[in-house]
Amino acid sequence: MDKVEQEVEKVKKEWDDTYNNVVEQIKAIENYGKSETQNKDSLPRLKGLAQDGLALLNSLQFKLDLFAPQLPTDDKVQSAKALLESWKNRSHSLRLSMRNANLQANDNIRKAAQKKRELLLGGGGESTARRRNLQTKAGMTSAAESITESLRRTRQLMVQEVERSAGTLMTFEESTGVLRKAETEYKGHRSLLMRTRNLLSTMQRQDVIDRVIIAVGLFLFTCAVLYVVSKRIGILALQRKVTAAFKAGMVGKELRPGAVGNGVNHAPVYDNALRKAEEPLERLMHDEL
Repeated sequence: MDKVEQEVEKVKKEWDDTYNNVVEQIKAIENYGKSETQNKDSLPRLKGLAQDGLALLNSLQFKLDLFAPQLPTDDKVQSAKALLESWKNRSHSLRLSMRNANLQANDNIRKAAQKKRELLLGGGGESTARRRNLQTKAGMTSAAESITESLRRTRQLMVQEVERSAGTLMTFEESTGVLRKAETEYKGHRSLLMRTRNLLSTMQRQDVIDRVIIAVGLFLFTCAVLYVVSKRIGILALQRKVTAAFKAGMVGKELRPGAVGNGVNHAPVYDNALRKAEEPLERLMHDEL
């Protein structure tokens, strides 16, 4: 049995005891004034006790209504709600009985006062002594009733203050639970934020490394392109020189027979020399490629 069930059982027991006490007090109010030997308590005091009992029953009903939704099973919740409805009906019946008892007590008091009036108006020494005795008792009763009524009001105020304090305490407990839940969620989000921050730092470092790698790669690619372009420009210049030399050799062959016939001495052109001059150039071109 958990704590909520224990509190519910405690409320049930207290409600039954209070209900029985209120029933006895209502019976005492109903019988008030019928016999002088039975009137040990004044009528206002009995009414005050009955009213306090009804207020306590209402407080216990409020507690049961508060504890019912917190029970562990649905069957127990439904049983508690049914019991609460039964308590409400019985409390309403007690209020009706209280009203009827007040009316009966007033009727009994009226009849007793009429009987005493008849005795007092009878005359004689016995009537005079009885009148004095009644006056003394009436003064004492009035003072006692005044004190009792003041104490009853004080007690009601104290009960209301206790109920208000209990409600405030329960509100504080609920607020504490909400704050603890919020703290737990904050701790979870804090760890998540720390992990996210670490991931962002790692991504930033990786971004810097990637930028450095890209910059280095771009620099090396640019150097390679410039190297290839420079080499290609040199090869083209070499090809132009070779082509010009080859064309010069062909022109020399065409002019050689005409020059001998005309008696003009031209510089001799040797094919072996041209071939020897072309071989290093071709080898150079092969090395360059």
